[in-house]
Amino acid sequence: MITKQRKQEIVSELAEKFRKANGFYLVDFVGMNVGDSIRIRRVFKKMNVDYRVAKNTLILRALKEVGDYQLPTEIFSGQTAIIFGYDDPVSPAKTLKENIDKFNKPLFKGAYIDGQFFDAKQLKTVASLPTKQDLMASIVGSLHAPITGIVGSINAVMRDLASVIEEVAKKQAA
Repeated sequence: MITKQRKQEIVSELAEKFRKANGFYLVDFVGMNVGDSIRIRRVFKKMNVDYRVAKNTLILRALKEVGDYQLPTEIFSGQTAIIFGYDDPVSPAKTLKENIDKFNKPLFKGAYIDGQFFDAKQLKTVASLPTKQDLMASIVGSLHAPITGIVGSINAVMRDLASVIEEVAKKQAA
C-alpha cells in the first residue's frame, strides 16, 4: 500500500515531467512481460524519453495540478504508462508505432502534443509527422539550395571569363 506522502511525491514528479515535456503518450502495457518492458525502456532512454508507469488517479491529479489538458477521461482506465517526449515530441510516436507493428504491444491510448490531443486511432498520423531533426534538415536544405545555385552561377561566370581571356591570349600570341 502506497502512503499518502508517497502518492503526493509521485504526483509532484509526474507534474514536473508534464511541465517539461513537449508531448506525452499514454499507453496500456497489458500483455507486456518484463523483457518487453525493459526493451522499450532502453530504446526510449537512448532517445531522452521517459517511460513512467503510474496509477490513473495519480496521473489525473498531476495533470490537474499542471494545467488545463483536454483529455477524455475514458483513456484513464486499465494499466497506464506515460511516455514523456522532451527534445522532440514526435520521435516517441515513431518508436511506439514500430514496436506496436512488430510486437502488438503496448496498446496506444492517446497522445498530447503541442496543445492537441490525438486519440488511439491517430498513431499513424502522429508517427508520420516529421521529427525535429527532419524539419531542421529540410530548412537547412532549403537555405542551402539557393546558395549552391549562386555559387554555381559565379563559378560559371568565372569559367566563361577564363575561357574568353584564354582565347584572347591565343589570338594575340598568333
